[in-house]
Amino acid sequence: MRFDYDVIVVGAGHAGCEAAAAAANLGSRTLLITMDMNKIAQMSCNPAVGGIAKGQIVREIDAMGGFMGIVTDRTAIQFRMLNRSKGPAMWSPRAQSDRARFIEAWRHVLENTPNLWMWQDSVNELIIENGRVCGVKTGMQVEFRAGAVVLTNGTFLNGLMHIGRTQIRGGRISEPASTGLTEQLVSLGIQSARMKTGTPVRIDARSVHFDEMAEQPGEDDFHKFSYLDTSHRELKQLCCWTCFTNERVHEILREGLPDSPLYNGQIKSIGPRYCPSIETKIVTFADKTQHQLFLEPEGENTHELYLNGFSSSLPLQIQLRALQAIPAFRDVQIYRPGYAIEYDFFDPTQLNHNLETKQIKNLFFAGQINGTTGYEEAGGQGLVAGINAHINCHGGNPFVLGRDEAYIGVLIDDLVTKGVDEPYRMFTSRAEYRILLRQDDADMRLTEKSYQLGLANEYRYHLLQEKKEQRDQLIHFCENYSVKPQYINAGLESLGTAPLAHGCKLYDLVLRPQLDLYKLADLIPALKAELDKVSLSRKEEIIEAAEILMKYSGYIKREQMIADKINRLENIRIKGKFDYNSIQSLSTEARQKLCRIDPETIAQASRIPGISPSDINILLVLMGR
Repeated sequence: MRFDYDVIVVGAGHAGCEAAAAAANLGSRTLLITMDMNKIAQMSCNPAVGGIAKGQIVREIDAMGGFMGIVTDRTAIQFRMLNRSKGPAMWSPRAQSDRARFIEAWRHVLENTPNLWMWQDSVNELIIENGRVCGVKTGMQVEFRAGAVVLTNGTFLNGLMHIGRTQIRGGRISEPASTGLTEQLVSLGIQSARMKTGTPVRIDARSVHFDEMAEQPGEDDFHKFSYLDTSHRELKQLCCWTCFTNERVHEILREGLPDSPLYNGQIKSIGPRYCPSIETKIVTFADKTQHQLFLEPEGENTHELYLNGFSSSLPLQIQLRALQAIPAFRDVQIYRPGYAIEYDFFDPTQLNHNLETKQIKNLFFAGQINGTTGYEEAGGQGLVAGINAHINCHGGNPFVLGRDEAYIGVLIDDLVTKGVDEPYRMFTSRAEYRILLRQDDADMRLTEKSYQLGLANEYRYHLLQEKKEQRDQLIHFCENYSVKPQYINAGLESLGTAPLAHGCKLYDLVLRPQLDLYKLADLIPALKAELDKVSLSRKEEIIEAAEILMKYSGYIKREQMIADKINRLENIRIKGKFDYNSIQSLSTEARQKLCRIDPETIAQASRIPGISPSDINILLVLMGR
């Protein structure tokens, strides 16, 4: 049998869900193929979304009309804003979600998206004709034809799990691996390699001594992921808990190292350096006598708990004995041990910035297949791949986000320009313009761009316009309202800030670190009246956005000037203009890397590791600049 679609998305993880929803909402007849419809957007590891830099990505996905933020808000059982002690460029939302409700909510979204259909099956082969992908063949011997295909295979490509010396083929515990695609793509000249990730033990809450742990409550304020005023937390909010390993735990773990796949040669691929397994921690940080662990709920109505910080591939009995040496877990019962998993990925420098492969037209990769890790990084790539798959089918310019426009832009540019030598995770430090990429203003940066594309809907665009108008009105009021010392000095001194020697504009007071708009409103009735005009459903969000713009305006303007200068190099296109091998004045390394990456612009060339400033100057001279 044969069926025809515009876009086929293979894999229903976080990348696949966003890709399929984006393509369908833009108008493409879209088919989402998954091996298990009951595991859509499965949170394979920690049932949490967001975190440092990752939370910014989720807000960007939402600002463009994606669904990760909406689904997370609906299924959150704990919410926190990380890095509050730092400036707003570092604030990062994070939510613990109910794993089962998260799947249920995503499936509801997909099943009610026009132009989107689902098929439960495995994909074993791509249909490729004249260097262009034309569809897929499945394990049931069904042929689906399409104008574009997006592969989002997660950890399933030749997945192999490790628990001590025990090896199990699969993409996730109790789920089969996907075979055939890697071998086909390698035969077509696409380079593949292996990576490793892992997950911790799952614990039965009934066996935990919570009185011997520190409670970690969530926050209950206006912050959330989605910019929509219809998105709210609906479930009961739960606590997490913390405890520590000890020297006896470490002794037991060391006993198991000869049987550890990480140290006995069983695993040869590279794992995530920033999220090491517990056995890696005790080897790398041998001087540490304890490591912090976070016990996190898997759902509102389940006893299953996730032990963050205890990822392991050690033998089951070693994991269990080590846990029992922690006082809170002395009577522990577990649902399953931690395990490591190896899987295939493809060097992302083989992709263009729209996530289309350079070798095969209309074939897109998104998620862990590109060497990334994390639901958020996958979702951001999936959204961009789904948009561009639709564009390739219906016409238009590629949709590419700049490094000064979004963390998603930083992520994709890093992947296609630098490649990966370990599972890639987004950090705020990777973004040179992080003051411009704050979590509070992703809608200001991206919603109009998405609306013009046709993805963000009319209501979302209306909310953006309303927010911008009210935010700017507040800033205008502060810039023009005069404050006199005799009316405010007593209040200023009571708040621990210096009195005024002469009158000033309200804006100047907002800049003081001890003050904010709410404190000033208690002293200035006219400001309180102005704040009361702000839309009630999003009042705190809009006031916060206005205050951040005022307090950090100098930093924001300076960083924007730097970004604008760099963007001049982004506008100097060099793709297809040079035979790099013939430019002898370039270093040998530069010639090799420029040939392999084939950068789009001078700016991208400057970000390739090993390309020196002198190499860039040579290219600029040859361009007549």
